[in-house]
Amino acid sequence: MAMSGGIDSTVAALMLHKEGYEVVGITMKTWDYASSGGGSTGKKETGCCNLDSFNDARQAAVQHGFPHFILDIRDEFGDFVIENFVDEYIAGRTPNPCVMCNTHIKWRALMKRADALGCDFISTGHYAQVHQHDNGRYFIRKGIDDTKDQSYALWGLQQDLLSRTILPLSTYHKKDIRQMAHDFGYPELAKKSESYEICFVPDNDYRGFLKRKVEGLEERVDGGSFVDKDGKILGKHKGYPFYTIGQRKGLEIALGKPAFVTEIIPETNTVVLGSEDDLNRSEMKVAKLNWMKYEGITEGMEAVTKIRYKDKGAVSNLFTYENGINVRFYHDVKGVAPGQSAVFYEGNDVIGGGVIQRSGQPFAL
Repeated sequence: MAMSGGIDSTVAALMLHKEGYEVVGITMKTWDYASSGGGSTGKKETGCCNLDSFNDARQAAVQHGFPHFILDIRDEFGDFVIENFVDEYIAGRTPNPCVMCNTHIKWRALMKRADALGCDFISTGHYAQVHQHDNGRYFIRKGIDDTKDQSYALWGLQQDLLSRTILPLSTYHKKDIRQMAHDFGYPELAKKSESYEICFVPDNDYRGFLKRKVEGLEERVDGGSFVDKDGKILGKHKGYPFYTIGQRKGLEIALGKPAFVTEIIPETNTVVLGSEDDLNRSEMKVAKLNWMKYEGITEGMEAVTKIRYKDKGAVSNLFTYENGINVRFYHDVKGVAPGQSAVFYEGNDVIGGGVIQRSGQPFAL
């Protein structure tokens, strides 16, 4: 059982223990400032890498009589998740490190330790469901709490992982879990705040993080051009990696009307600005795919596609192209960002997902 020390994973572990499972708690040390170039900032570690959280997870396990271990996966995490995060921004894309961590690091680390300990299943405190289709394939279904559903972040889990995954919170609302925390004797846990920051950027300053990780980056990219969709230069910016698609605030340019980042062109250190309508896209390309409910798609298959975590989703048709998918939306969607995840749904079921490569109607100088 992956135990971060927070309310969700702790209650999930205690639920399984109460149901009679032999639970082994695992808290994963994924990151610290010293290993990611932020040691001199003086900031405290937060979120899943907080010493207090480690102690909270261990205390719950000890009090209920099941073992608990700290699993140090900083090297694996840093090599893949942090390097991917940096590389994607340098490539002019906007990465989703939590999806990459779930897909490539946390679940695999859990499975490896589960096998070493002779455990049959792995478990987390995510709000999502695991189901098996009549065709034998396992897939993720949305959790019943729409405000907490985390199915979007789990699209990359492969069949061998899903077949051994138990998600105890799948059919509960957050308020139910808070009540369970009280019932289990942890009233303070029920009040514990939740962190929505990226664990290795706990001050939420990803620009500062990039500057610390990439020597000379600021000097290398400073002074690029803001341009409009026709290529007219509007002013100078601080470097393309420090902007994201859809960004409006912090542009530090006065145009007399609202301006949004509509495209990033790393090759020329160019950031394209436009109106909110200029963010609209009718299609996009998606690659690095993982299929869940089916082995693939039928040509033109209809699906609701989500392009970000809080996105409600848009009806679309899916078409194969080369080694990816071309997604054509019934109605334009706003703010398609290369590097983010696209997740395809059939009702509440995840068909699969991938990484957005580029959107339709590209800007070109």
